[in-house]
Amino acid sequence: MADKVILAYSGGLDTSVAIRWLEEEYELKVITLTVDIGNVPDLDAIRQKALKVGAIKALVIDAKETFVKSYVFPAIQADAVYEGEYPLSTALARPLIVRLLVETAKKERAKMIAHGCTSKGNDQVRMDVGIATLAPELKVIAPAREWKMTREQTIKYAQAHNIPIPVTKASPYSIDENLWGRGIECGVLEDTWNEPPEDVFLWTRPLEKTPARPTYLEIGFEKGIPVSLNNRKVEPVALVQKVHELAGRHGIGRIDHVENRLVGIKSREIYEVPAAVVLLKAHQALENLVLTKEQLRFKARVAAEYADLIYNGLWFTGMRQDLAAYVGSTQRYVTGTIRVKLFKGNCQVMGRKSPYSLYDYSLATYDEADVFDWSTSPGFIYIWGLPARTQAKVQPEPPE
Repeated sequence: MADKVILAYSGGLDTSVAIRWLEEEYELKVITLTVDIGNVPDLDAIRQKALKVGAIKALVIDAKETFVKSYVFPAIQADAVYEGEYPLSTALARPLIVRLLVETAKKERAKMIAHGCTSKGNDQVRMDVGIATLAPELKVIAPAREWKMTREQTIKYAQAHNIPIPVTKASPYSIDENLWGRGIECGVLEDTWNEPPEDVFLWTRPLEKTPARPTYLEIGFEKGIPVSLNNRKVEPVALVQKVHELAGRHGIGRIDHVENRLVGIKSREIYEVPAAVVLLKAHQALENLVLTKEQLRFKARVAAEYADLIYNGLWFTGMRQDLAAYVGSTQRYVTGTIRVKLFKGNCQVMGRKSPYSLYDYSLATYDEADVFDWSTSPGFIYIWGLPARTQAKVQPEPPE
């Protein structure tokens, strides 16, 4: 009896071809697993397509709420943005998919897991390392890494085997999307001098088609997690979707980034991340209100490390758990409301309030309510400048 393999199935080009390829090359029975994290418009159609291509079973899991609560919200708390640009939409989804693949393999008594990652991308590392960490006994197969077909050859293979695919030579983009964002690559985008054509974008309007008036939005946070919009409690998935809709309408969230991949090459990536841009900016504005200078500076360093760990596929590590514990501690008082203005591609913070705000009006004001003791400033300045004056006496600067 042929062994079974669990294939992470998106319904796209590579994974659709992989069903047939795994049957031919490895003589395996293929069970597909489609994880809905906000990227599957028609789950039943995906199931039927997998079965039509040759899968013996097509499983689907709605994991949108888990994705937002257990992966997206912790990333917001951490301010996790890779290289200051990329909010990790694809990278955040991979550990969740890995966990569900492993759980499904054990349930179905499959000895192998397959995925559609290529040999040049980051996802192959995230998937392989994650699976090996959670279940080292499972063999991993990466058909797109093994078959060595070009994208055009893969399309021809699909056509020759009557495999329906959503990609043509005229529209060769590779797209990955979920609730937190949409990533687009390939085609004309591979020339870094080319302006992204408008057909690349689906979620964000071009500026000339955005509303003539701004939208104001009040985002409420509790311990660093967004919980309300305009003073109304909103469930996690619905909250992200609503911010996504409003921000996209105003053309917010387009990112054109040449990033450093884990495998050592630079890659030009286009991202649409309207909700991520708004929620991350609002969260950071609230942190600026309630955290001290020292906390903010150290947390920025932790945020960069946290983002690197996620990007590099090291979610299931002790280091990630350690950083998450620190981040959780910093969020104890990150509770309050941020008012943002959405307009013509920009998200601007227009108001901030928190019961734990470190901003003290009576100390900051210059009017009659001022309680700052001005007489202490000269003494403070004298002590502060003491090291500089001492050094200057014995180590004078060379002439310019």
